[in-house]
Amino acid sequence: MKTFPASQLIINADGSAFHLHLKPEFLADKVILVGDQDRVNMVASFFDEGSIECDVQSREFHTITGKFQGKRISCISTGIGTDNCDIVMNEIDALANIDFATRTEKAEKRCLDIVRIGTCGGMQEDIPLGTFLVSQKSIGFDGVLAFYKDRDKIADLGFEKAFVDFIGYPKKAAVPYVVAANPDLVDRIAKDDMMRGCTIAANGFYGPQGRVLRVDLAVPDINEKITAFRYEGQRITNYEMEGSCIAGLALHMGHRAMTVCCVIAQRKIEAANTDYKPRIKELVRTVLERI
Repeated sequence: MKTFPASQLIINADGSAFHLHLKPEFLADKVILVGDQDRVNMVASFFDEGSIECDVQSREFHTITGKFQGKRISCISTGIGTDNCDIVMNEIDALANIDFATRTEKAEKRCLDIVRIGTCGGMQEDIPLGTFLVSQKSIGFDGVLAFYKDRDKIADLGFEKAFVDFIGYPKKAAVPYVVAANPDLVDRIAKDDMMRGCTIAANGFYGPQGRVLRVDLAVPDINEKITAFRYEGQRITNYEMEGSCIAGLALHMGHRAMTVCCVIAQRKIEAANTDYKPRIKELVRTVLERI
C-alpha cells in the first residue's frame, strides 16, 4: 500500500483535508459539485429538515453534507476552473480512499458518484436557453490531465486529433483531451428528458471561449469552426469550465462522474438569460432526486 508523506498529502491540525477543511467522516458517497459557493446553500435548502451534518467553508470551497429524501449527499463548491477541480477531486478521493491517521491507501476503495451542476453556453442554434444539457464527453482545453500518468489510456485520441486538425488549434496551447462521463450515471441523471452532448471545458471565460474584447484571438473564427465540427456523428454542444478535469480524474481514480449544465447563453445567436436561478433550482432538485 502507498504511504503519503506530509508534503504530498497535507492534513490540517484538526484532521481535515488541506483546502476543503473537510474531515473524512463528513464525505458522502454521493457528491454534487457546484462552482458558486453560495449555490451550496441553495442545494442544501432541499435537504431533509435536521439532516445537515457539517457546514464547512474555506476560501471558495464550501461543503454541506446532509440528506435528501433519506439519501446522504455532500455538496461542495469548486470555484471557477479546472485548476480548482484538480484540488477538489484529489482531496475528496483522499478523504474516501486514504486513511488520514496512518497516511496509507485503504485496501477497500470507495467509489463516489460525482455530479457537477453548472451553467453553460450553447454552441448550436437548436439548443434553446434553459436546456438541461448532459456532457457525455468533455473536451479539456486546460491541460491538467497531461500531468497524470496514462492520460492517453482514458482519452478518445481519434476525437482529439480530428478536433485539433479541423480547428487549426494554436500550436503552443495545451493539446485538448477528450474524456467520457460515466455512462450509467449519465443514464440515471439524464433519463429521456435531458439533452446529451459533447462539451468544451475552457480554461478561461474570454479568449479560450472565443470572446473578443481588447485583445484579438489566435484563431479568430474558432467558434464558427467549433460549431461546424463533426466526429463520428458527434458535434460540440456547449462551453463550460470544469467538467473535463472532473471526468478525467474520476476515470483515473475509479469514481463515477458527469456534468450537467443549464444553458444560460446562446453563443450562436448571441443571446443570454441572466434570470436563470429558477431554472437552476429545478435542475438541482431533479439531480437530487435521481443521484
